Amino acid sequence: MRINSLIIPIVIAIALAACTSPEGKENIGDTVINGDTLAKPIEVEATSMCFLRTEGKSNQDTTSIELVIKDDKVTGQMYWHPFEKDSRKGALNGTLRGDTVYAVWTFMQEGMQDTLGLQFLIKGDNLMQKPLKLNTTTGRQQTDNAAEFTLLHRPSVSLKK
Repeated sequence: MRINSLIIPIVIAIALAACTSPEGKENIGDTVINGDTLAKPIEVEATSMCFLRTEGKSNQDTTSIELVIKDDKVTGQMYWHPFEKDSRKGALNGTLRGDTVYAVWTFMQEGMQDTLGLQFLIKGDNLMQKPLKLNTTTGRQQTDNAAEFTLLHRPSVSLKK
């Protein structure tokens, strides 16, 4: 099974590549001063963080997360790839309150778009997540709000401050 042994390094390489582009700043546009004079664009500091979680038999199930935090706004990407099963990939949008991120993950799976509310805790260099549970009424997954932050995502790249 040479192909199976190549899948894990490829998924990890993709996750790392997705987190190597942020400069930490973004241009929010030009500012006009005194009616006609254009000032230099204002640069707003943003923090980008990347995380990776592996689990399952031989750690072949992977989750990669990129968070970009600017003030209390959180955006990013999340990619969940269970071994030999359908993956989920999509955008994260939410808010930061203290060290807790409340986000909605809009993802594609099996050609269908779906959303899922997620909660993360930034703890040192790590990202902790509340686990999901099955809502038996709707048949959908949801965050287990009563649970502790037990899912550990470790930093996947060295971040510059």
